[in-house]
Amino acid sequence: MDVRTSGARAADAHAPGAGPPGGGRDLSSTGPGPGLPGGAPDGFAPHPDDLPDGLVVADETGLVTCFNAAAARITATDPADAIGRRLEVALPLEDLDGRRWWALTDPYGGLAIRAGQPERNLLLPGGREVLVSARYVRDRPTGPVRRVVVCLRGTEARRRTERSHAELIATVAHELRSPLTSVKGFTATLLAKWERFTDDQKRLMLETVDADANRVTRLIAELLDISRIDSGRLEVRRQPVDLAAAVRRHVQALTAAGHTAERFLIRARGPLPRLWADPDKVDQVLGNLLENAVRHGEGTVTIDIAPATPAKPVVEGPLSKGPPSP
Repeated sequence: MDVRTSGARAADAHAPGAGPPGGGRDLSSTGPGPGLPGGAPDGFAPHPDDLPDGLVVADETGLVTCFNAAAARITATDPADAIGRRLEVALPLEDLDGRRWWALTDPYGGLAIRAGQPERNLLLPGGREVLVSARYVRDRPTGPVRRVVVCLRGTEARRRTERSHAELIATVAHELRSPLTSVKGFTATLLAKWERFTDDQKRLMLETVDADANRVTRLIAELLDISRIDSGRLEVRRQPVDLAAAVRRHVQALTAAGHTAERFLIRARGPLPRLWADPDKVDQVLGNLLENAVRHGEGTVTIDIAPATPAKPVVEGPLSKGPPSP
């Protein structure tokens, strides 16, 4: 849909080289590799380079024996430079306070009851964040550590998700503030000065409060839909929808809220094919489009409703003269 108004307003770093498969060690030839699941059917043992996450394994002496391709990509370290070096040298990590991580945790000399480290944000040299978890492999409980298995993950995807959530929260707070401010202002005014207003003025103010309350209700419904989409539980109840009638209904609601009827122009180019859709979702889309056109633009808001092609369903577009509204 194209909304216009007639007014004037309107990657991860790559390793410098490829080391031998699995960091110079063919784990598939010696059975399950350190930290990898054993007992695979038909003698199959997954190769460390097949893992999507970074894998670093150190033996009982603290020397690195496995440094897979994903770890090389995440840390920008050549596996050949990491194999055979001490774990704290091959994988120098710091916590967010700048303290050396391996000196703090001391996997080989610390408490013997520990099984590993939960996933947390740590820093690579240069300040790049990485998600790190570790497992301490022992032959028996409280026995000496035989292997330290470290898993590495980049933080880019998680950061994008966190930014999206933060932007969503900021948008929701902004969208809720406007109608709630209006509701609060009108109700406070009516309570304080009820006798000073005529019946027509009271009715107009109450209609505005009702429209703003409906807007808040719609925003909450959209938030619930986002949650259902994320969890895969969104249900779409399709049934025949008269799109032209739905548009007229929304325009009538806007005129009842105080906008002039002359500002809206509806052009339905028929005959329109039957549209099967969820009427509640259609109302959400129409409400958002028309509200944005009214709030962010000036001039006449024109809504065109027309079929795209004889073989496709209805395509409807609120249009106005001028630049597109945001």
